[in-house]
Amino acid sequence: MSGSDPPAERVTLTVAPAEAGWRLDAFLAHHLTDYSRVHLRRVIAVGAVRVDGGGCKPSYRLKPGQRVELELPEIPREGPRPEEIPVEVLYEDLEIAVVNKPPGMVVHPARGHWSGTLAAALQFRFGGSLSTAGGPTRPGIVHRLDRDTSGLVLVAKNDQAHARLAAQFESRTIRKEYFAIVAGAPQADRDVIDEPIGLHPHHREKMAIRRHDPEARRAETFFEVLERFRGYAALRVLPRTGRTHQIRVHMDHIGCPVLCDRLYGGRARITRAELCPGSASDEVLLARQALHAGRLEVVHPSTGERMTFEAPLPLDLLAVLEALREGG
Repeated sequence: MSGSDPPAERVTLTVAPAEAGWRLDAFLAHHLTDYSRVHLRRVIAVGAVRVDGGGCKPSYRLKPGQRVELELPEIPREGPRPEEIPVEVLYEDLEIAVVNKPPGMVVHPARGHWSGTLAAALQFRFGGSLSTAGGPTRPGIVHRLDRDTSGLVLVAKNDQAHARLAAQFESRTIRKEYFAIVAGAPQADRDVIDEPIGLHPHHREKMAIRRHDPEARRAETFFEVLERFRGYAALRVLPRTGRTHQIRVHMDHIGCPVLCDRLYGGRARITRAELCPGSASDEVLLARQALHAGRLEVVHPSTGERMTFEAPLPLDLLAVLEALREGG
C-alpha cells in the first residue's frame, strides 16, 4: 500500500453455524454494512479476501467455523481533492461534458491511485457542477476507461442527467466505437465475438473467457479490420456489452491481443525497429495498450437529441501506424 493510500481496516470474521452455505460476498455484505456488495465483490476479485488462508471467488459457499480475513481501505467520506491537471474538454453544456482522457490516467480514485485521477481533474475544472450519483469518489463519472486506454469519457453535471445517461448504458443504446491495433491478424475482415467473461481462475488482475462459470456474464464484441500489416492489424471495434476488459479479453481469445497489452498480450512496449524491419531505431513508439475510445453516440439527457463525439487518434498510435505502413 502506498503512502498516499487511506489507512486500511483489517477485519477477521468467523463463519457461524447459521451462516453455513452462504456465499462469500453475501456474508461480507451482511457483516460490513458500510460497504456495498458490488464493492466487496471487487475486493474479493483482487485477492484481498482470504478464507482459511486461501483465496476464493465471490460465489464460494462458506462452512461453519471458517476464518475470513480481509483488509479494506477506509471508505472515502469526501470526493477527490481537486487537482490542477490539464484535461481536454471536447464538449460542454449545462447537463453534460465530454472529455478526451489521455493514456496513463486512472478515471476515479482506487486503491493505489488516490491522486492524479480524471475525477480530481474534473473537480478542479468544473468545481461543484458535477453529479453525485456515482458516490463521493466518482463525481460526474458515468462510465470508465482502463488506465492505459485513451479517449472519450462522458461526464454528467447533475444527478438527473447521470441517471438518464446511466440508463442508456444499461439498455445498450449508447454506441461506443474503439480503434485498436492488434498483434496478429484476424482471419475474417469483420466478425462478432460472443463469449462470456468472468474472473480469471488464477490471476487476480485478469478476466477470462468462462463458458461454464455461472458467475460469468455474456459479452459481445463486433470488429472490422481497417488495415492489415505484416503481423499486425488495425481494427474498428464496437463492444455491444460493457464487461471489464471486454475488448482486451476477446481480442486475446481469437489470438490477436491488443498491441502492448501487458496483462493479456505479454509485452508492455514496442520499438520502431520491431514494427518496421527496415529500421535500426530502438526508439520506443508505444508503452501502453493500443486501444482508443474514439467515437461515442449518445442521446442528450435533456433535449433528446442524438449526439456524436469523436476524439482524434493520439500521437503514440499515429506513430505506430506510420511505422507499420513503412514496414509493409
